[in-house]
Amino acid sequence: MSDLPGHFEIPESLSGERIDRALSLLTGRPRSDTAKMVAQGCVLVDGQIARTGSVRVAAGSTVEVTDMQLPAAVPEQRREIAPFDVLHADGDIVVVDKPSGVVTHPGSGHSAGTLADALVEQYPDMAGVGQPGRPGIVHRLDRGTSGVLVCARSSRAYDALVEQLTMRQVRRTYAALARGHPSSPTGTIDAPIGRDRENRTLMAVTSEGRDARTHYSVVETYVHPAEASLLRCRLETGRTHQIRVHLASIGLPLLGDLTYGVPDPFGIGRPLLHAVRLTFRHPDTGADMSFEAPMPEDFVEALARFGTDPSAFPTE
Repeated sequence: MSDLPGHFEIPESLSGERIDRALSLLTGRPRSDTAKMVAQGCVLVDGQIARTGSVRVAAGSTVEVTDMQLPAAVPEQRREIAPFDVLHADGDIVVVDKPSGVVTHPGSGHSAGTLADALVEQYPDMAGVGQPGRPGIVHRLDRGTSGVLVCARSSRAYDALVEQLTMRQVRRTYAALARGHPSSPTGTIDAPIGRDRENRTLMAVTSEGRDARTHYSVVETYVHPAEASLLRCRLETGRTHQIRVHLASIGLPLLGDLTYGVPDPFGIGRPLLHAVRLTFRHPDTGADMSFEAPMPEDFVEALARFGTDPSAFPTE
């Protein structure tokens, strides 16, 4: 949880958010607290007082929180997270295999017990790296998504990795098990993604969104026990919920995705999406690095229902 008052820069992932919610996500403070900050006139966006919590912020905007009268935040009891494997660690980066069900970094409703918290305990030098409230986090995986994730242990590494992501030089490959069959064995979904107009907690394909591009190829299709497809997806951009929203938009919702999909016939309990491979340049040496995360047990069990051996999945 970030100390307040302070200065914050709005990351791309929070562009278009309400100021009270953006502050809550950045600081780990309850939204009721950040709403009070705004109401007291203590929040400035690019030097201008935010008059209401509904003010929308843009990526790169500077937010300043001045002195305020708020009750001290009550420390939240430490929560353990599921064990995770460290695939690689050096003085600049940590690469992990994130389990499903684990939140990547603190945010609204999840101020403790996140992957970032666990990493800072193991690697204390990450504490001051990156955005406030997101120590070392360069990119994220949804709570229900499993797989490989790289984090920065130094500010230099953080800046270098963020630049690679911005320049679309990081290759992110996912395994996805979707309901239905695509019309073509390969394809590119090129459709902007932004906040859903009716439900701001959801994302949607919308003309008001930011450019988003997902490439996919069919690995295998099934008829029994359900009409489904195993897909290899590659992100060209990295918008919130991108693969889930894009596949649902072409009639291929992920199995287990109750938010953007259909009822969960197999009791999976999470979207069957796994970040199987990550390729980038080392931020210090410039060497090409690739890491793979094996299919987790629930994904393996789901594929077994369709008679597929997960070891045969082509990661490239």
